[in-house]
This record gives sequence, C-alpha cells and structure tokens, in this order.
Amino acid sequence: MSDKIKVLIVDDQQLVRDGIKALLEIKDDFSIIGTAADGQQALELLQKTPADVVLMDIRMPGLGGIDATRQIRQSNKDIRIIMLTTFNNDDYIVKAIKAGANGYLLKDIPKDDLAEAIRLAYRGVSQFSSDTIGMLVERNLLRDNNGSSEPDEEIDLLNEKEYEILCMIAEGYSNREIAEELFFTEGTVKNYVSKILNTLHLRDRVQAAIYAVQHHLERKK
Repeated sequence: MSDKIKVLIVDDQQLVRDGIKALLEIKDDFSIIGTAADGQQALELLQKTPADVVLMDIRMPGLGGIDATRQIRQSNKDIRIIMLTTFNNDDYIVKAIKAGANGYLLKDIPKDDLAEAIRLAYRGVSQFSSDTIGMLVERNLLRDNNGSSEPDEEIDLLNEKEYEILCMIAEGYSNREIAEELFFTEGTVKNYVSKILNTLHLRDRVQAAIYAVQHHLERKK
C-alpha cells in the first residue's frame, strides 16, 4: 500500500466520483483514500488521511474547488492538485493556477490519459489540457507556476528545424499550421514532433509546450 499513489477524488456528482474511483481502482499503482462532494469534505478527509494527488472539481456547492485548492496548498504544499472539470474557461484556469493547482484537465480526457496524468503529477510534472495550453502560454502562467530553469543538455540534440517546431508548439500552433508556415506536409510535421518528444523524453505536445515555456525557448529571428 505504501508504494501506491494515494488519490482523493472531489466532485459534487456522485456518478462522477464513483466512475473515476472505479477507473483508478483497477490500476495497481493507485490507492483511493476517499471521495468528497465538496471542498469542505475534502479538507476534513485530508486532515485524517493524507493524499498525494487530489482530483478537484471547480464548481461545487459550499466550498468550491478553487478556494479548497488554496486552503490545501496553504497547509500542505506537497499535495498535488489537478483540477478536473467541464469548464474550459479562462477565468477559472487563471484562478486555479494562482490558487496553486498543479494542473487543469477537462473531464473528456481519455481514461488512460487521466491515469497517466496522475502519475506524472505525483512526480512533479504539471498537467494541462491541450485546450488550455495556448492561454497559459500567452499569459506566462506556466512559467509563473512552475518556475524556470536553464535548458537541459538534451535541447542541444535537436536540430535547427526541430527547435523551431518545438517553439511553435509552445506558441499554440497546430501541426497543420506548422506545416503551412514551414511548407511541409502535415505528415512530415508529425514525424518531427515525434522525434522531439522522443529526444526530450516528453509524453505529448502539451508537455512539449510546457517544456519550451519553462526553459524560455523562443524562435530565432
């Protein structure tokens, strides 16, 4: 039990809570410490049983997800909090990040991706829906939330075109838009993106965007 990731699920809809719990319980590396219908219940549960990762809904009666996140972070900065919501709303995203959330995912995320997001959050990798990345990059919230650092040595393994495409991903370009600007086929861009992810040991385009922003990578003029 001690080597499992302890997860708390917070959502005002019992069907959602039960569904996520059933999904995660079949994974060998998760332990569900409990579920809560609102932020206050979550705080009370965490006082009794610590969690590694909290899946937190945004809008709930009583104490909502953003205020609950702020209170949890004030008392325990080691807990990772992923907002899991149906609302792809700029205002909610900004408030959640500023409250201390380590990620923001939408509820239509594939089940295996959700499980992997929890694992990565547990290891300290922030998780964001691809739909939110453009706004986060635009407002520099990824940098503010995660700090900044010098680029890893692995960045030197990228050639000039791979570096440029990585920066374009961080700017919110889709594969099709990159292809149009660089006069490539979309298939060629996909191959470049795959090479970038493999070289930098990243899982997807979202992580690639986060990597580029955290390391202040910009296209060369």
